[in-house]
Amino acid sequence: MAKPRELRRRIKSVQSTRKITKTMELVATSKLKRAQDRVIAARPYAAALAEVIADLYAPELAERFPLLRRPAGTARRVALVVVTANRGLCGAFNANLIREARRRIEQVEAEGATVDLHLIGKKGITY
Repeated sequence: MAKPRELRRRIKSVQSTRKITKTMELVATSKLKRAQDRVIAARPYAAALAEVIADLYAPELAERFPLLRRPAGTARRVALVVVTANRGLCGAFNANLIREARRRIEQVEAEGATVDLHLIGKKGITY
């Protein structure tokens, strides 16, 4: 059986670990709340961005602006932009992006076009 002094030391160690864990939980909760607030605040911007992107190519604009017209043949070169994270801890996000990019590259090359790959983010670049 352990000595009383040893038991007190272990109890104190467990209590100290509990305090540290509780503090870490509070910090994580605070960061999560802040991140959720940022996501909610960014929703109007995301909606506006989606609208702008949808308006970038409209058939009626192609009639007025010749540079927006699609060429008659198929594309010989395709630019693929892959935006990955700079750090980890994002689950399968980076792996899914890279897998989808590889699938898309194979599809475009099967159609006879060449792919210009543009990578953004450390994880994508190092892959």
